[in-house]
Amino acid sequence: MLYIVATPIGNLEDVTLRALSVLKEADYILAEDTRKTGMMLKRLGIKKKLVSFFEHNEEARIPQVISDLRLSKTICLVSSAGTPTVSDPGYKLIRAAREQSLPISSLPGASSVINALALTSLAHERFAFMGYFPRKTGERKRACEKIKAYGFTFIFFESPFRVSAAIECIYQEAGNVRIALLREMTKKFEEVIEGDAKEVLDKLRGRKLRGEVVLVVAAPAPEGKRRYLA
Repeated sequence: MLYIVATPIGNLEDVTLRALSVLKEADYILAEDTRKTGMMLKRLGIKKKLVSFFEHNEEARIPQVISDLRLSKTICLVSSAGTPTVSDPGYKLIRAAREQSLPISSLPGASSVINALALTSLAHERFAFMGYFPRKTGERKRACEKIKAYGFTFIFFESPFRVSAAIECIYQEAGNVRIALLREMTKKFEEVIEGDAKEVLDKLRGRKLRGEVVLVVAAPAPEGKRRYLA
């Protein structure tokens, strides 16, 4: 069985009882970052073989994993934090296992995307996760055009070192939309900065942020008929 196991995004106590049980039973664990996963397992009192499984070796690893699954081995897939395959490797392995009709189960748990939504007062009815905010100017503008065009909330990951530039781009291209910046979620220094784009930029001025950042961006106020993605 292949188990897709969500792990904590910060606070270790967010690990589920089922995740602990399955990780202990696994023959080995596929880890995006073996160092980080090894540290987590040590704190949880779990000793297991870790196999590196990340973007640049995923395809090379898949044949052996599929072979082991055929032998009825128990294999866990984890990311560095949160739910695997969300902006992380794994979907190609799942596709290969599906093609071979091999059993797969997903253990729900922490997700920075859903956690960020839950912490904000922005509309939740329609939202789209867009991965990391683009770095290239043209791609940034296209992302902001989508914010303007579609009537729902967008969620982006971003580096703490580029987040002010990302919000400035959103402000310039999509207007003074409402934004929530969330960092260090579930950790001791968890912070949520919410307000209009200009207000958030003012609050960030002169600050050097640390930690993982999630941006939640509301749709602009409606002007006439609003259009939605199909």
